[in-house]
Amino acid sequence: MEIFNRKKAIFLILILVILFAGYLLMAGPKPDPANLSHEIYSFRRITLAPVIILLSYGGIIFIILKRK
Repeated sequence: MEIFNRKKAIFLILILVILFAGYLLMAGPKPDPANLSHEIYSFRRITLAPVIILLSYGGIIFIILKRK
């Protein structure tokens, strides 16, 4: 019995790439202690990136638990 066939493996790799992109969206440049940047409170870091990460983890769970 095969756990991951070729199609599931491709989807899993795609979801892992999207997950990595979500973490990259949340990250940013090194902060400058002299200047407080309000960019850390942007829509991209506070809302978009966590939603992408949560959906990616949900997709990973779905791919693992899905039968053929």
